[in-house]
Amino acid sequence: MEEGPAAHGWVEDQAWTAGRVATLIGTKFHVSYSASGATRLMRRLGFSPQVPARRVAERDERAVKVWKEAT
Repeated sequence: MEEGPAAHGWVEDQAWTAGRVATLIGTKFHVSYSASGATRLMRRLGFSPQVPARRVAERDERAVKVWKEAT
């Protein structure tokens, strides 16, 4: 998992979802897990759900501040 989703064929984005984890477990260990089962397993192993900050690299913080004040 440390290699990221792209190393396992998911190139659309770089987020591990419960469904992807379940698929990876099935591929590697020939064990079937549902998405909710994979989530419970990951929690037992000490992993927590992470939500990436969805901000663009070109974000103009000054423009955002001005817009918030005006709105």
